[in-house]
Amino acid sequence: MTKTIYGYEPTHPGEVIKDEIEYRNISQRKLAEQLDMSYKALNDLLNGRRTLTANTAMMLEAALDIPADSLLRLQMKYNMQRSANDPSFMERLDRIRRFAAML
Repeated sequence: MTKTIYGYEPTHPGEVIKDEIEYRNISQRKLAEQLDMSYKALNDLLNGRRTLTANTAMMLEAALDIPADSLLRLQMKYNMQRSANDPSFMERLDRIRRFAAML
């Protein structure tokens, strides 16, 4: 579980897509076929194990009419919060900031 520094848990875009296809009663296999992608790749995306790409977001927009830019913003926010909760990455940022302050 990711620590919340923004007061909320990040939402992976796969969660939104998964909710939408369940609401519409579309099977993952059927959607994967429609998108011409493997079932495993789609399932990994829907379960937050794969990052949403711009191409996939645009294909999902064509198939489900969910705006690609909204899905990509969710992915960006998810990625940023995950990075912000990574102690080693935050230490690296601190080192960069200290170095930049000396310039």
